[in-house]
Parts: sequence; C-alpha cells; structure tokens
Amino acid sequence: MLVLIIIATMALGILIGYLLRKYDCSLVSKISTLSVWVLLFLLGIEVGGDKSIINGLHTIGFEAFVLTIGGVVGSVLLSWFLWIYIKRKDK
Repeated sequence: MLVLIIIATMALGILIGYLLRKYDCSLVSKISTLSVWVLLFLLGIEVGGDKSIINGLHTIGFEAFVLTIGGVVGSVLLSWFLWIYIKRKDK
C-alpha cells in the first residue's frame, strides 16, 4: 500500500509540474535542494544515534565505500555516454 501512495504522490507531482510548466517555478528547485539537505542532516543524526550502526561501522564502511564508488563511476559513465549520444543526434 505504501508503494502505491509513493507512486501516486510522484504522479500527482508530475501532473502539477506539467500544468504549471508555463510559470516560473524556480523557487521549487531551491525548496527541493533545501529539503534534501535537511533530510540528509536528519539521516546523519539518526545514524549517529544508532549504537548498532556505529558499532558495525568498520564492516558497513567498506561495503558502503564500494557501493558509493560503483554508483559514482556508473553514473559518470552513463552520463558521459548519454552526452555523446545527444551531441551526435544534434549534428
């Protein structure tokens, strides 16, 4: 049920964004960025307060490092390939 609520919320946001595309919504971008920073801060507080996570940090740390590097490298490579594809299509 939670998944449906998340999908419906996202779809509603897309619909509202589509209907408001003629208006300047630059404030939305700033609010979104601020919200992400606040959520990351609160996540840090939550993780820092959890003793089991802090005690297992040496194990979790390596796995998190590998996943982070893989995610960043994958994102950069796919973005680069997309950029090349878009530039070729424009020519």
